[in-house]
Amino acid sequence: MTFPPFVYPQASLIAGVDEVGRGPLVGAVVTAAVILDPARPIVGLADSKALSEKRRLALCEEIKQKALCWCLGRAEPDEIDRLNILHATMLAMQRAVAGLTVQPEWVLIDGNRCPTLPMRSLAVVKGDSRVAEISAASIIAKVARDAEMAELDALFPQYGFAQHKGYPTALHLEKLAEHGATEHHRKSFAPVKRALGLA
Repeated sequence: MTFPPFVYPQASLIAGVDEVGRGPLVGAVVTAAVILDPARPIVGLADSKALSEKRRLALCEEIKQKALCWCLGRAEPDEIDRLNILHATMLAMQRAVAGLTVQPEWVLIDGNRCPTLPMRSLAVVKGDSRVAEISAASIIAKVARDAEMAELDALFPQYGFAQHKGYPTALHLEKLAEHGATEHHRKSFAPVKRALGLA
């Protein structure tokens, strides 16, 4: 399916918001909100998943330097277990927008639904490949979450977190069955429930 070019709302301050980490079995869901500076364009913005790690890291630094402002938001595994992943993601998006040092007039959210926000917002399907602000947010969020998975990997090397980033790959499921769940796993997710004997 192809989408028409995105037509921006008539506003001078637009924030893009995206999330990383809805699907993994471990760790926080991480969101980012970014307001880009039209006077300092960034070349090569794209969906973070379509970029090499090296390119993503370089763009992340450029976004942080050139953006008018940016902020990360998150919801922890216990919040995900309590609220469910959708509501926890909406909460993390609210936190990212609330943390911006400049209040946007519009917020463009990747996906098909918006969290409740104090300003106008619009959900944009495939926004991470159609809207520069959302692309920038996807890059910052992915770099942040990948770094957290590398830190978790250092604490729990037997799980391979740096490799699979917490997603339910065959390797992760095998290690989960072998070693059980860590305190960082999402206990409401079915494979973790099984590993804990709760399913």
